[in-house]
Amino acid sequence: MRGTILKLFRSMLSSLRDLLPIFLVILFFQFVVLQQPLPNIGQILLGVLFVVLGLTFFIHGLEQGLFPIGESMAQAFARKGSLAWLLIFAFCLGFGTTIAEPALIAVAAEAAKVASEGQMIEATQQARDSYANGLRITVALSVGLAIVVGVIRILKGWPIQWIIMGGYVLVVIMTMFAPKEIIGIAYDSGGVTTSTITVPLVTALGVGLASSIRGRNPMIDGFGLIAFASLSPMIFVMAYGMLM
Repeated sequence: MRGTILKLFRSMLSSLRDLLPIFLVILFFQFVVLQQPLPNIGQILLGVLFVVLGLTFFIHGLEQGLFPIGESMAQAFARKGSLAWLLIFAFCLGFGTTIAEPALIAVAAEAAKVASEGQMIEATQQARDSYANGLRITVALSVGLAIVVGVIRILKGWPIQWIIMGGYVLVVIMTMFAPKEIIGIAYDSGGVTTSTITVPLVTALGVGLASSIRGRNPMIDGFGLIAFASLSPMIFVMAYGMLM
């Protein structure tokens, strides 16, 4: 118990150190450039405390729970020797973590709102919900399939650079034909999928899988799944825009 508390305290100090540059930038521009006092200083200090605590518990939770379970499940599937179940697990992990991603939910809702205001879809709540849900499902499907491709790459030992280059060539080609209203959303979708929920579990899956396969180097083969997860939504969302 004492060791856990001490570890949490060290994590809190580390979080405070990581956030310190942001605080210094805000204070510099507030007092030196704007030359104004901080408004609602009590509320700001309380917010800073919540940010530090939230980041501390988040990082501690990753280290204690998500990373170990992701690695252990990947190693268990590798030992089981069932390729089908491993690929199903990879797809479900990519789909499930992405569909629950808060950043994707926010971006999809904002895209639906803008599409409604721009008369691309009907100005009803049902139409906005349908558009946002379609966007979320499309992105989640793309990430699920991307993780499957990434797992096959680890198993086969394929070089990652050729797959990534081919994917971005396809993105550039699709950009020429996709509706211009969807291009920005497609590009942003690649970023929001690599956020708080998806990254830890997907990274743990890749590292755990590469660690359990003979002849694979976790540093070389274990990483790169996030690159697939950020690339595939651009392709799928532009295709979604073309079909819509």
